[in-house]
Amino acid sequence: MSMEPAHNNSNTFGAVLRAATLIEREELKSVLVSFLLVFVLMAAYYMLRPVRDAMASDWSNTEISVLWNIQFILSLAFVAIYGFAVAKCRFAYLVPAIYGFFAVSFVSFHFGSTFVADPVLLDKAFYLWVSLFSLFHVSVFWSLMADLFTQEQSKRLFGFIAVGASAGAIAGPLVATVVTQLVGAAGLMLGASLMMVVPLPLIFYLQYLKGQAQSTSRGAESSPLRIGGSPLAGFRDFFSSPFLIGIAAFILLYTAISSFAYFEQTNLLREYDRDQRTQILAILALVVNILTFVLGFFATSRITTKFGLSVTLASMPVFMCIALLILAFAPLLTVLLALQIARQAGNYGITRPAREMLFTAVSRESRFKSKPVVDVAIYRGGDALWSSAFALLTDGLGLGIAMMAAIGAAIAAIWAVTGVWLGAAFQKQPDPEVIAAPSVFAS
Repeated sequence: MSMEPAHNNSNTFGAVLRAATLIEREELKSVLVSFLLVFVLMAAYYMLRPVRDAMASDWSNTEISVLWNIQFILSLAFVAIYGFAVAKCRFAYLVPAIYGFFAVSFVSFHFGSTFVADPVLLDKAFYLWVSLFSLFHVSVFWSLMADLFTQEQSKRLFGFIAVGASAGAIAGPLVATVVTQLVGAAGLMLGASLMMVVPLPLIFYLQYLKGQAQSTSRGAESSPLRIGGSPLAGFRDFFSSPFLIGIAAFILLYTAISSFAYFEQTNLLREYDRDQRTQILAILALVVNILTFVLGFFATSRITTKFGLSVTLASMPVFMCIALLILAFAPLLTVLLALQIARQAGNYGITRPAREMLFTAVSRESRFKSKPVVDVAIYRGGDALWSSAFALLTDGLGLGIAMMAAIGAAIAAIWAVTGVWLGAAFQKQPDPEVIAAPSVFAS
């Protein structure tokens, strides 16, 4: 039987995908594997997220606040331990070992109720662990992507790869709903653990492709067996690098806007009953994911390649500044929800991929040691800082939504300036991958 029709269909699919996303022919296979990798990772996380969030309803706001502060300390400690692993472990096994470790940990939580007498203590430990995993697994994934792709490729490809995360965010809750109905919520931990095994061969395959490209490229240096260096180099490099500090400032300002939107959304939804709130937020999530698909598939790569990272990074902050000023004059739920949809879709579809492109301009050691400091420790520190600040301004000083929106607009303006600076600094950075070795996906 002739296989020509299937081959033609494959060529047609590849041609359509390349036209829509600016992916080159030589990059297609590896980009699709990366897409699948982040899809599975995000689906696994979104299977665990309902279990975590359901636990929080059993605790007081004070208990949750204490957990958030513990989470910041836990993040610092785990980043330091991860830095030790980066320095000592063989690089080829580093990323697979991290995901395998998390898979084993979730299996342990599943069976932990048999050995732990206090179920509340176990639930709170699980809440903290999933919260850590929610940021850490994404940070490690994008560290890997920044290590595989060059600066030029990241502008074209990261937007599409990020669409895989959104697809996983949709698939995970759907799977969680089915699994919960069949075997109960406890089965989600085992299901997510099994899904965490899937990325392992995908990661080895991507690393194999890179090794093949390096071995066939004349004069290319092979990747080191270990990254080496000091386990605490991530913290040292972070504090000594204006570029990394700038990325951290960008994230801190982002968490400020996110905290503002979250708290004000919570306040404006208080007048609705729980079913109405659930319906409103479900519609919001659906619209966000649809917009993220559209942005990541068609827009992000074109914005970054045509206008550069300064414009890309500043686009959402500028939009949020204008939107928050509108909210200050019209503090309505519909306005806030529209702002939330635009903020989340813009972050997942444009800002987050653009932010990850910045790490293609730093050394491999910084990608795997300093990046978690920024993505996990600084992010969680921002959550703790801004939640306390907004609680003080609203509950303590009694500021209303209009004044808080005006303050948020000022923060967004500073956020935009930071994005412009980062984009300019990125353009001046040499590409470490081009200097050390060619990209595995170079066309």
